[in-house]
Amino acid sequence: MDDVGVDGWRASGVADGDAVEPPAGFRDRAVASDAGIYERFDREGPEAWRAAADLLTWDREYETVLDDSEPPFYEWFPDGRLNAAANCVDRHLDDRRNQLAIRWFGKRGERRSYTYLDLHREVNAVAAGLRDLGVEEDDVVTLYLPMVPELPIAMLACARIGAPHNVVFAGLSAEALATRIDAADSEYLITCDGYYRREDAFNQKSKADNARIRAEGELSAAVVVDRLGDELAVSLGDDEHEYDALVEAHDGETVEPVARDATDLLFVMYTSGTTGRPKGVEHATGGYLAHVAWTTRKVLDVRPDDTYWCAADIGWITGHSYGVYGPLATGTTTVLYEGSPDYPDRDRVWDLIERNAVSVFYTSPTAIRSFMKWGAEYPESHDLSSIRLLGTVGESITPKAWRWYREHVGGGDAPVVDTWWQTETGAISLATLPGITPMKPGKVGPPLPGIDARVVGEDGEPVDPGESGYLTLASPWPGMLRGLREGDERYLREYWVEGEDGWRYRTGDGATVDEDGYVTILGRVDDVINVRAQRFNTGELEAAIVDADGVTEAAVVGDGDGHIVAYVTTKSDVEPGEPLREAIADRLASVVGDVARPDRVVFTPELPKTRSGKIMRRLLEDIARGEEFGDVSALRNPEVVGEIESTVREMGNQI
Repeated sequence: MDDVGVDGWRASGVADGDAVEPPAGFRDRAVASDAGIYERFDREGPEAWRAAADLLTWDREYETVLDDSEPPFYEWFPDGRLNAAANCVDRHLDDRRNQLAIRWFGKRGERRSYTYLDLHREVNAVAAGLRDLGVEEDDVVTLYLPMVPELPIAMLACARIGAPHNVVFAGLSAEALATRIDAADSEYLITCDGYYRREDAFNQKSKADNARIRAEGELSAAVVVDRLGDELAVSLGDDEHEYDALVEAHDGETVEPVARDATDLLFVMYTSGTTGRPKGVEHATGGYLAHVAWTTRKVLDVRPDDTYWCAADIGWITGHSYGVYGPLATGTTTVLYEGSPDYPDRDRVWDLIERNAVSVFYTSPTAIRSFMKWGAEYPESHDLSSIRLLGTVGESITPKAWRWYREHVGGGDAPVVDTWWQTETGAISLATLPGITPMKPGKVGPPLPGIDARVVGEDGEPVDPGESGYLTLASPWPGMLRGLREGDERYLREYWVEGEDGWRYRTGDGATVDEDGYVTILGRVDDVINVRAQRFNTGELEAAIVDADGVTEAAVVGDGDGHIVAYVTTKSDVEPGEPLREAIADRLASVVGDVARPDRVVFTPELPKTRSGKIMRRLLEDIARGEEFGDVSALRNPEVVGEIESTVREMGNQI
């Protein structure tokens, strides 16, 4: 990205007067404090990533860093062998076996703690149990669990025996689970009896049972975690096994970690695609683990003596990379929380930070906006002096939210690391290094060392500073996806374009870049929206809505505040009203999951369209956010815009 000025801040200082320098005290003891790291990566190229790989323990040392002989099918550390679970658990036993690895806090005040020795014991027991059930190396195991310790334990148990895991977010529907089981060719499932949603016990087992009925293939075995105890009794079939009984039967057994090629599959994760069909993103063991370990250390500044909290659900990539693999590979204590940030009270997050002396806190702008709405009195009623670094992930953060976060949570001086990355990139790709790089509120920052990010126009050429374009990555990086479950053709079609200077990865995000090389993310340029730190394909959501009786057309947008807004037109003989709203919400919950229930359903006689028939979603986003929208003369039906705006205003611009 040098051709758009990424070296500007290195050579002559950041030009933006709003830039915030890293605090001197933080800079002096930061994990990454040498600005020469950027020059070293520029000079050495892919070889510089040895520094990331050398954070890991290898069963067979790698010699080759990057095999780029068949682009864009890149392979990182291809001749090395290692095991992810051994890197996250076993290698820490000599120095910190009695240190806490996981601190878990349940929805109703339950607490569980696992030292690294405890974690080693249970991961081995589950691994032995899975083997006893027939799970072999390269068998895909689907995990359908809420935020309970059994989820990361099962992930590590799978990794220990060389079985890739396929984690499905617990809030997704039975239909979505069945689709992902089939697409991953998975024959094994780990789920639970249920979990708590606010005050209510929710039956997860019934969804899993329905998914098994809908799935085309048959499962060989399922394991069921008892989360709710006597509050919810579930029946088990002949091929279903109690998790606790499985652990008890194999307690004390040790399973030798299976040495995996660095290029072998560690996990598959399904994410929304531009075609509406979920994509099975595959991540390889060596490159992925090296990248997440390096960024956990260098970007989030995590050390073994930290208590670290990534608030993302493990059902999504942030929870994988920075809730499980990154912190445990680093040997730190990671916090897991089952509840929502306002349950039972709006100070729950700050109470947990205070009680556990959390030093690094990583959350989403959506959550931060909620914290702001609730009021600064909640964080200020707690002692948050343990915090020395804050992180944000999932979408762009406004300068106002950035400053509020730093002032009221970070004590006014903690660095705030804004990060950009994707399910496909595996790990953080754009961010400031908190001990080196000045921060700019609202701008994610420059590319990390070794990341060749470029903001380009339609012609593939870099845009001028301040001009909008498409964010692309022009060279491979260790945490990158190794491919798609659906095959090479879709992998190439979805992500890659070949130009005169080689292959370029298309992120699907619009962006601008300033004269110092700092990138501002503008949002998706395809039909994918980010809501509640999760990605939804608008085509998938809209197709589900149109299937509801009486609906003719729909457009779905995010309102920038973590909510889904659906604009819906109906048949002429259908009366739009609350019953239809409920039917639409139920349909989305059935097809996608409760997490996709729209927060607002706006009925309109027409959707605003260009003369070529394209729905103007950006305009609908502006209306949903209560923002000014521009010229509508290019629309073939501009008169409908005012009507939609009036309807939304009556419903209330804020939720």
